[in-house]
Amino acid sequence: MPPETRTPAPSGRQRGAAPDVIHNIGYRKYDGLRLGRGYARRSLYAQSLRGAYGLGRSAKSKVMPMILFGVMCLPAAIVVAVAVSTKLTKLPMDYTRYAIWLQLVIGLYLAAQAPQSVSRDLRFRTVPLYFSRPIERVDYVVAKFAAMASALFVLTATPLLILYAGALLAKMDFAVQTKGFAYGLLSVALLSLLYAGIGLVVAALTPRRGFGVAAVIAVLTIPYGAVSTLQSIALAGDNTRAVEWLGLFSPITLIDGVQTAFLSAKSAFPDGYGPGTGTGTVYLLVVLALIAGSYGLLMRRYRKAGL
Repeated sequence: MPPETRTPAPSGRQRGAAPDVIHNIGYRKYDGLRLGRGYARRSLYAQSLRGAYGLGRSAKSKVMPMILFGVMCLPAAIVVAVAVSTKLTKLPMDYTRYAIWLQLVIGLYLAAQAPQSVSRDLRFRTVPLYFSRPIERVDYVVAKFAAMASALFVLTATPLLILYAGALLAKMDFAVQTKGFAYGLLSVALLSLLYAGIGLVVAALTPRRGFGVAAVIAVLTIPYGAVSTLQSIALAGDNTRAVEWLGLFSPITLIDGVQTAFLSAKSAFPDGYGPGTGTGTVYLLVVLALIAGSYGLLMRRYRKAGL
């Protein structure tokens, strides 16, 4: 006789248990209004702009941006105090020259805040969390770019506002001061867009904040030093045309050239040999191309990062 065989007991699945079960563990459903991409983009912009001045962050994060903001405004306040007390009829400092003179402070601010804006997201891999919401790559890039440009504009336009208010308090010519103030605002707006694009592109190349800070400072200072040296050599050789064209190879000299050609500014080039309208048009096109190119490079960077 063959050995007795036993039929295995049916498992739970074989007894008719459902193969897939969704358990209700008590989470509350959300039936409210979905605010969408626009709200997410505005929120990211506001968060990034506040973060550029340490608002909503620790006290330590506020020290550097607030010190640099104070340093930017202090010379304007001193100029206003002198103008009012001595009853000057003209400001000793042009609106369009202010940012050129304080370019080092602007560069330090950008070097400190651009990596904080983008490098931290890359380093701690928090960017995918943004994209788990109804937000796309273009929303992230536009929000970050606009926030950095706005932060730089606040930094550079506030001293001009102090100068303008002081000029009116000193009863200087209203039309002349208003025109100079408007030209100054146009100049720093263009500078803010250019610097924001360059700073974010450089900072987004590395998740290491320290490397980003050093890289931004290098990109802003090394070309300026090289251009200034070559311009001085060209001027010593009586080649004034070379002085004009060499300014195309540094961010701050590009801004100087544009405002010299179109905003009635005095050039900071050696002996004041700034570009005319024809060469200034090339300067303006290069600035616009750099702004657009920075945006394109940021879009490509986040596409390559798998975002």
